[in-house]
Amino acid sequence: MATLHLSLKAEYFDAIRDGTKPEEYRLMTPYWQKRLQGRQYDAIHLTKGYPARDDHARHLHREWRGFNVKTITHPHFGAEPVQVFAIDVSSAA
Repeated sequence: MATLHLSLKAEYFDAIRDGTKPEEYRLMTPYWQKRLQGRQYDAIHLTKGYPARDDHARHLHREWRGFNVKTITHPHFGAEPVQVFAIDVSSAA
């Protein structure tokens, strides 16, 4: 079973957990292209920082639903528009 692991800042982790952030963004760099393009995952494992294995409150598991390429402007990436992988991290309805 292939799992994509993403470590997140607390504000983004909490928003995903609460259902207000359906996508997680990663810059379109060679690093993320290699990990996402042409790959298929079964699941996504999201963590709030780098928690202990038994700290279940800081771990989320989601079904893999793929990604889209988008151009966004976001304070985390600076003032200019950037291309990102928008990874679907929404929970099942």
